[in-house]
Amino acid sequence: MKELVVISGKGGTGKTTLTAAFASISENRVLCDADVDAADLHLLMTPDIKQKTDFQGGGLAVIDPDRCTQCGTCIELCRFDAIKDDFEVDDIACEGCGVCVDFCPEQAIDFPVKTCGEWYLSETRFGPMVHARLGIAEENSGKLVSLVRQEAKKISEKEKLDLIITDGPPGIGCPVIASIGGATALVIVTEPTVSGIHDMERVADLAAHFKVPAMVCINKFDLNLEQTEAIETLAKERDMIILGRVPFDPVFTESMIQGQTIFEYSKNSEVCEAVRKIWEEIVDASWMKD
Repeated sequence: MKELVVISGKGGTGKTTLTAAFASISENRVLCDADVDAADLHLLMTPDIKQKTDFQGGGLAVIDPDRCTQCGTCIELCRFDAIKDDFEVDDIACEGCGVCVDFCPEQAIDFPVKTCGEWYLSETRFGPMVHARLGIAEENSGKLVSLVRQEAKKISEKEKLDLIITDGPPGIGCPVIASIGGATALVIVTEPTVSGIHDMERVADLAAHFKVPAMVCINKFDLNLEQTEAIETLAKERDMIILGRVPFDPVFTESMIQGQTIFEYSKNSEVCEAVRKIWEEIVDASWMKD
């Protein structure tokens, strides 16, 4: 079993669109949407949900007025000013650290686990898919990312599927770290802008730290050829495989509006040919073959 994780240093690079395109031209795969904070792969995959499960992670402090002596220890210890003078907990300010629970002399503070979102096992026209939805302003997205990846691996093993294609989150934070650990390889999708190069370099540093092989795909390369060349130079300096260039084409947007991948919408277009060659480069990479 191999796991290919598609990530980006910033949002809006076309990561999810390319993930959906890879799904439509690959075989024996499980799809996994690990971008739980802003999941959108389902918009192109139109999954038929077979199982829905609540996701519980973390907790919020709750003070029991019958046990509380109002000694003020919790107010003194809370670094987030989440406990008010009336000994009520502000749910928005509470970070769920649990310090007040541990140090309350009367054990008057409970810490119930809360439901933060949902995760799903679904079927799509391209095979099984695991995805999730985190509640608004909820925490523990890294824990949910780990959960959906584990479930995708279980499906892959059960159904004897060779590949997991994971749509990872953007950036370099906790959800990204949770999405790349133990992966076979990463595809870093970037764009030819100053911020695109900067953020690609940060996520490349993250991949190197966790010793996960990373490959680079340049989307909308023809918008700034000078920046495209700078990206390729940086990738070569880091010994990263340059998978190829994808031209800017409105067909991406048009296909998304129709809820289709680019290969379903316009399989003979120039952009589809570019993406197909990139996929062939991915499949031929040594770590994908081992």
